Amino acid sequence: MNTVKTVRELRAAVARARSEGKRIGFVPTMGNLHSGHVALITKATQRVDFVVASIFVNPLQFGAGEDLDKYPRTLAADQEKLLEAGCSLLFAPTVEEMYPDGMAGQTRVSVPQLSEGLCGASRPGHFEGVATVVSKLFNMVQPDLAIFGQKDYQQLAVIRALVHDLNMPIQIIGEPTVRAADGLALSSRNGFLSEEQRAAAPVVYRSLSNIAESIKQGERDFPALISAQLQQLEAAGLRPDYLEIRHALTLRPATAEDRDLVILVAAFLGTTRLIDNLHLNLDTPV
Repeated sequence: MNTVKTVRELRAAVARARSEGKRIGFVPTMGNLHSGHVALITKATQRVDFVVASIFVNPLQFGAGEDLDKYPRTLAADQEKLLEAGCSLLFAPTVEEMYPDGMAGQTRVSVPQLSEGLCGASRPGHFEGVATVVSKLFNMVQPDLAIFGQKDYQQLAVIRALVHDLNMPIQIIGEPTVRAADGLALSSRNGFLSEEQRAAAPVVYRSLSNIAESIKQGERDFPALISAQLQQLEAAGLRPDYLEIRHALTLRPATAEDRDLVILVAAFLGTTRLIDNLHLNLDTPV
């Protein structure tokens, strides 16, 4: 596996692969890789001949007071994981390479509606930063397909929309969330949790599962379901940001008649913000 740091080197390497008739897959990350990221690379190797991964902690998607400066940077360990997973090429640019003219005048990509509410409400400008950097990376790599984890459900919806709306010839694949044995969704931010906080964290997924089970049993009083689980989160020492039931495709608030649902949560445990979701299609046989 080669590591390149410039767009010029990246494009040259991808062009060589294409000249050999290879299909290109892409997995963008912010590094500090865990088993969830490795699963995305593994899936890509099963679908294409040449897998490109990127590691870039994107300042444009971090707001004031967020953890940009303390976000873990573990390039050497990440390179080992990517190599073992079968990655062909790592693109690890600097901020200056990605934004050579600075960020103040950078053209932005905005995806309305899907970016609003949920994490979009709590983190103003976040999804504009995500959509902008992903658009730039897609134009740099020009992959046949790109793979993202479903843990960031709203992010995945935003990326699907921008690819559709901007007519990008890229297949977007969402891969199921990888979880620890106790249900906690794997995340680079889990490393910020103390031992006591880590023991409490699985309540996030339990709350989602409790709501899903109640809905499968026929319960349709969504506000009551949410209220009960918010109390459970708070009792476990978490500070909920949101807990909502939405339509899985449009992300509009769900109604009792909807059959394709997603339950989404964000909650603070100490200073660490955890997110998770559970997709529930009531028309899919159990």
